[in-house]
Formats: sequence, C-alpha cells, structure tokens
Amino acid sequence: MKLHLQTATGTYLFTSYGTDHVAVNGVRHEHSLIVMPEQIIKDWQPAEPKLLTAEHFSALASLELEILLLGTGSKLCFPSPRLIQAMAQQGIGLEAMDTFAACRTYNILAGEGRKVAAALML
Repeated sequence: MKLHLQTATGTYLFTSYGTDHVAVNGVRHEHSLIVMPEQIIKDWQPAEPKLLTAEHFSALASLELEILLLGTGSKLCFPSPRLIQAMAQQGIGLEAMDTFAACRTYNILAGEGRKVAAALML
C-alpha cells in the first residue's frame, strides 16, 4: 500500500508497505528496523515478537520518546507484560500492533510532532 503524506523536510515517514517490506521516504527496507522522525536504526533485532527482551528496548530509553509503537509483523502479538511495565517506568508508552497499523499510526504521530518511534519486525 502506498501512503501519501506531506511533511516537513527531513522527517522520516513511511511512504509504503507490503507483506515483506516497508518504505521510508521512498527507500525500501526488508529487515526489522526502528524509525524515528530524525533517524533510522537499521537491522534491529529480534526478527519475531517471542524473542523480545529488555535489552532490545534499553537503547530506546535514552532517546526521550513519548511513545514506542511495536509492529509485530502481519499479526498482533503482545510483548511480555514486564517489558511493557519497564517502558512505562521510564515514562514511555509501548503500543503493540501489526506492522501496517504501526506504520499508519507512526505517520500520524510524527506529523503531529510527537516524540515517537516505530520498532518494526519484518
């Protein structure tokens, strides 16, 4: 699906997605990644939700996020409650959703100027 959204120059937004990829500002990505309005972290691990650990999120805590959108692939999978609690203790809301919904939600929040990141498993 292609998305059309006008934004300020320099902001990373999802421009399309499919079952095996996402495109950020027109650049196709086929591996798990983290997207923030100002930066992209490529080749984020893990490849599937059941492999998530606190270490996967520890680097994100220093980025002063308000919201972390966790895209879990084609199906919604919830992370461990302790991972959600650990993020909440640091003042970061963690929302799990399928990857397509995470892309759409991220674009809306980034367009509003929110401190958001989308961590996507592809």
